[in-house]
Amino acid sequence: MELIEGIYTRRSIRQYTGQPVLREQLLEIIKAGMWAPSGMNNQPWRFVIVQGDEVKSDLAKQTKYNFIIERAAVCIAVFVDRSAMYNDVKDHQAMGACIQNMLLAAHGLGLGAVWLGEILKNADGVRTLLGLPKEMELMAVVSLGHPVSKNHSSTRKDISEVLLKEL
Repeated sequence: MELIEGIYTRRSIRQYTGQPVLREQLLEIIKAGMWAPSGMNNQPWRFVIVQGDEVKSDLAKQTKYNFIIERAAVCIAVFVDRSAMYNDVKDHQAMGACIQNMLLAAHGLGLGAVWLGEILKNADGVRTLLGLPKEMELMAVVSLGHPVSKNHSSTRKDISEVLLKEL
């Protein structure tokens, strides 16, 4: 898949088949996240792969979008290591780039994924559930699986609506 095509065709996928996701695919998705830019190359991201039905069920209870997690083959909880950070804004921007890389990698591998942010309201509960120290701050949960359908469309504003100036 060409890069630009991948950017334009990636969609948030919330419905999955029951087909498992291979460990090699998960590691490739995490590796893509790790190649996001970070200030001073501090690479503050940390990941937890959640596949077990019991843990996935407990994780699902942390969000009103529980059905997405319950139906996913696997979830990746994405954390920033506060002890590795040097600037809140810069490091949180890096985390966004990391998660976007992961979503694009999943799409490139023929998988569906969605960035779950609403779960952040229970970030401490997720961290506790996964047995992580306080230095780990939840950034998102990425839900993954083989998409039920590949016919998803979306629209964007016209560039004239978002381009403020050309100087």
